[in-house]
Amino acid sequence: MGSSLNKSLVALAFAASFSASAFHNTSQKFELSGEIKQGGLIVGKTLPNNTVTLNGKVITVSRNGDYTFGFSRDDKQSYQLVITAVNGDRVTKTLTPSIREYNIQRIEGIKKSIMQPNPKSVARAQQDSKQVKAARKISSELGYFAQGFIAPIKGTITGVYGSQRVYNGVPKNPHFGLDYAGKTGDPVKAPASGTVLLWVPDMFYSGGTMIIDHGQGVSSTFLHLSNSYVKQGDQVKQGQVVAAVGKSGRATGPHLDWRINWFGVKIDPALVLKLQPLD
Repeated sequence: MGSSLNKSLVALAFAASFSASAFHNTSQKFELSGEIKQGGLIVGKTLPNNTVTLNGKVITVSRNGDYTFGFSRDDKQSYQLVITAVNGDRVTKTLTPSIREYNIQRIEGIKKSIMQPNPKSVARAQQDSKQVKAARKISSELGYFAQGFIAPIKGTITGVYGSQRVYNGVPKNPHFGLDYAGKTGDPVKAPASGTVLLWVPDMFYSGGTMIIDHGQGVSSTFLHLSNSYVKQGDQVKQGQVVAAVGKSGRATGPHLDWRINWFGVKIDPALVLKLQPLD
């Protein structure tokens, strides 16, 4: 059986960008959906009793056999994805995210008050960050991440993942979301079903901030909201209106900033929208 398994694996081409690939036999099931590139989220499918590891770290497998992991903006390392069946059969694939180029903008003449917020504002921002990081550490048994995503708003995309601005020669944090143009009060829909982990109406930088858990560490974050129609702990359905566009926090105008995380790994929402559910 080992020889047959190896031949099947050799025949399974693994491209850097794909919608889905699969391998099956009596003890194994190996399917992946997503793009193996920086900022990509991968959703996998295997038999529920199989064990999945990524570079030796155990990845949670749901009762339906779903699992997930992602690559950060600047990730350049290779990963060993290993699927092990209860009878000891094993599938191993090497995954190396393809490198992307990002838009870098250099802006001079920014006021010192903007470049260096006062100590009180800095302390507030640090407290906000702790709340967000705590929410993103949560790993629930929800499996909605495997059912596909929809755009949270119908609007022109004005900002993309990975872009970065350099103010007065000082590099700022890259942008990790998709910005959608909109008007204050425009409806924001849940891109996938889940549980509301956090709602804070007045964070220093991000203003009205909401985080929705989609399962296994995958979460959506909405920034600069003007209102929320749900509260922490609420269960929401894909397409449900959960909030309203705003310009709260350090925003120059009304828009929606939508972000996706796999725990602390910042994912490109544009790639997530391309994910195809696996049977």
